[in-house]
Amino acid sequence: MNRRNHEFTRRRVLYAAGAAIVLATVAPPTPAGTITRGCSRDPDAGERAELAEQAIVERHVRSLWGLPQRRLGVLVWPADLAERAFGRWCYWWQAHLLDCAVDAAHRARTPERIDRVVALAQGIRTRNVTGWTNRYYDDMAWLVLALERADRLLDIRFADAIGGLRTALIDGWNPDVGAVPWRSGDDFYNTAAIGPTGIAMARLGELSRAGELADFLNTRLRDTDSGLIHDGVHEPGGRVDRTVHTYCQGVAVGLETELALRTGESGHRHRAAALVTAVEHRLTDTGVIAGAAGNDSGLFMGILARYLAETALSLGNAAAANIVHASAEAAWAHRAEVDGLPLFGADWNRPVEVPEHPGIFLQLADASAASAANLSRDLSVQLSAWMLLEADYRLTAAGR
Repeated sequence: MNRRNHEFTRRRVLYAAGAAIVLATVAPPTPAGTITRGCSRDPDAGERAELAEQAIVERHVRSLWGLPQRRLGVLVWPADLAERAFGRWCYWWQAHLLDCAVDAAHRARTPERIDRVVALAQGIRTRNVTGWTNRYYDDMAWLVLALERADRLLDIRFADAIGGLRTALIDGWNPDVGAVPWRSGDDFYNTAAIGPTGIAMARLGELSRAGELADFLNTRLRDTDSGLIHDGVHEPGGRVDRTVHTYCQGVAVGLETELALRTGESGHRHRAAALVTAVEHRLTDTGVIAGAAGNDSGLFMGILARYLAETALSLGNAAAANIVHASAEAAWAHRAEVDGLPLFGADWNRPVEVPEHPGIFLQLADASAASAANLSRDLSVQLSAWMLLEADYRLTAAGR
């Protein structure tokens, strides 16, 4: 669902206006880059992940309104003044940016990376204005997953945030349906909210609720022919949205993997394996995760890769590992470069096309032309590739 946060209170408008003034006076304009074909050198998995990280940090990560220890990612690059003022933002994209920053700090811990994790979390809290929570249960689930990992893997404590988000997710539970909706007051119970909420519940000790959510996905939203998970269901009424998204399979695999680990029940292991098989047969092309179109969907492939890596590491699923490795090889082989750093497309199986004159400044104003060339300005698309390459690194480092 495409929903960059456009809803502004008067207070938010004042914040954004103030930020624009600050940026106009203190921030240099985003420099244009020169796009070229990716060079032929073949760095190892860790170096690839680091280059993807560096590209996003240099192009997208900015100070929020000039405030200390507050950073966010601009939604597009190159970014104009309005983008850099964070008048527009997207909570769930920022949550995944934070999660990728946790990946990087766990891969190679440095003071700079630790500071970045803290600053991104505080940037989300500040820009959200009203606190850590919002109306969208999928948003809150993504954020609590990133914060819980920062706590568990890096010893960076966000106890008040995790507690508040956990309470909000539990409060959103509809006992008549047996799940959480997409957002407060909505009748749509979708995999994008149920899956990450279930993973969060499992990691936060709410195994019974996590199990109920896994059962909901398996019984209410699994397609019996393909084995894949549908987008969601409207309740009351039971009208199913049969759209199939890659990230829905990812969170379902991730939830079954968490429950298999924590309960020891073989049924969860079997469900995870069946979903991986369905993904392999129906949502890959030559073993590579199917591409997206940018915007919100730009994150879908990376989320699937993250949870395929989890089930490969935790449950030893070789097919899941193979999909991640093949996707990482394809994404890297088909990248372009801007000033020596990678620029990835929304379809990892297609090259990012370089203009006839490789030194041309990057111009992506024509969305249709950019899509045809597999070019994207979206943070979501670049995050997906970073997420993929971090997953590939974790598997490689573990010998999987």
